Amino acid sequence: MSSKPLVSVIIIFFQAEKFFEEAIESVLAQTYNNWELLLVDDGSTDSSTVIAQKYVERYPQKVRYLEHEGHQNRGMSATRNLGIRNAKGEYIAFLDADDVWLPQKLERQVAIMESQLEAGMIYGRTQYWYSWTGNPEDVERDFMPELSVHLDTLVRPPALSTLFLKGAEPPSTCSVLIRHQLIKHVGGFEESFRGMYEDQVFFYKVCLKASVFVESGCWDRYRQHQNSCCHVALNQGQFHPQKPNPVYLTFLNWLEKYLSEQGVNDTEVWQALRIVQWPYRHPTLYRLSQYTQHLKGGIKGLVKFLVRQTLPVPIRRWLQTQLQGATR
Repeated sequence: MSSKPLVSVIIIFFQAEKFFEEAIESVLAQTYNNWELLLVDDGSTDSSTVIAQKYVERYPQKVRYLEHEGHQNRGMSATRNLGIRNAKGEYIAFLDADDVWLPQKLERQVAIMESQLEAGMIYGRTQYWYSWTGNPEDVERDFMPELSVHLDTLVRPPALSTLFLKGAEPPSTCSVLIRHQLIKHVGGFEESFRGMYEDQVFFYKVCLKASVFVESGCWDRYRQHQNSCCHVALNQGQFHPQKPNPVYLTFLNWLEKYLSEQGVNDTEVWQALRIVQWPYRHPTLYRLSQYTQHLKGGIKGLVKFLVRQTLPVPIRRWLQTQLQGATR
């Protein structure tokens, strides 16, 4: 590369041939140009490896290809960390191989980061993208969840962590721009989380340590399709609205240990964590109390409550849009 890029864009991929080129092209279409693109292979066996290498040959000054030793499949966290270790930029941005950025994503967010020197990370809203299919009925399904945070505001730690535990929408991985040094400071992604909750673990680490600017813009489209990580987990029966979520419990146990190890003594964070842990620590008492309360609102209210308590945010959003479509 002729000069050091300011932004390192990391796209991890595994069996991504269907949408991969569209993701890459959305980076090439950015109105901001001082970036490098790292295509990080998690052991793909389809044509996505060939697609990545084709872009390296076409744009050797901008695009690099990385893989694990022996072309291993090591999961999302380890693959993101591989990209981070090889990144040259002062800022890091992530894009999933089935999603896309809007053209002004980097231009707008770099400008904000350059003006918000205290911010370690910036994130905005994300479009849940159904209309990529071209079907007229899917156009009405597109939506942007409310973040439940004051927008265009710098939020100091650990306030966002508390809000996430209380149900605020966490950042989409593709919506963030983050300082490289901050990622190193928090130790990157936790490689014990290979799939679900790997992004939330990382964002809790960041938001407990650094100030974060929450912007009002939306610069990424989160493609909704049956082969995404969340939908595959749902289809495989890993999440059920009427049963405890063991993956979420693993996340909560990790968070409790991490807060203790880091010496976090903020009472609001701990109180919020205890509230979401209580159903797992006292399941019988919790269910009895909640069944009594929510049956007053009928079965519909009970089901909505159970869904909110047990399912990850992307899966809850997917179920919401399915129900909305069924009632139209």
